[in-house]
Amino acid sequence: MTAISELENQISVGQRPVEQRSALPKTLAEFLEWEPEDGFKYEWNDGEIIQFNGMDKKEMYMFDLLLDLLIEKGLKKNGTLIAEQNVMLTGIQMRRPDIAYFSKIQMQNGRNGIDEIPEFVIEVISSNDNLNKVEEKLTEYFKAGVKVVWKILPEHKIVYVYTSRKTVQICMDNDICSANPVLPEFEIRVGEIFG
Repeated sequence: MTAISELENQISVGQRPVEQRSALPKTLAEFLEWEPEDGFKYEWNDGEIIQFNGMDKKEMYMFDLLLDLLIEKGLKKNGTLIAEQNVMLTGIQMRRPDIAYFSKIQMQNGRNGIDEIPEFVIEVISSNDNLNKVEEKLTEYFKAGVKVVWKILPEHKIVYVYTSRKTVQICMDNDICSANPVLPEFEIRVGEIFG
């Protein structure tokens, strides 16, 4: 990826830059006010603008399935899953997890202008994602206080459940994915996710 300070008129996408006609933000404050006209979504990582596509139809299906599970388990009264929410991990990093769980208290704090770090995050990995950047993001999540990360690989029908950078469970077929310790009751078989 290309840092914005190194390449003024380009935005990084995976490993190839994309030309941009409008002036690019140079600070986080400018980035937060920026309204790109190209239909893409962006993250900010210490001066680097990272372009990504929003959820596709398969990812939307997974999101809906997981939200239904949250409701069925009676967990919606305590919080909710939100897709592609801006999350300030640090003063220089604004990321958009594919799916993140926010408690009711966190949502109330957000309403009052307080930046909250979700404790449970789900990333759906596509063939366009750069593995190094995915790992970088995983590291950032845990440094910021995230406690559980699911990394879903639809093409391989695998879910990696991380509870730290060193502790990961590889789930396939009938294995059960859990959001424990954040949401111990939030469990689903891998096969159901890809149903």
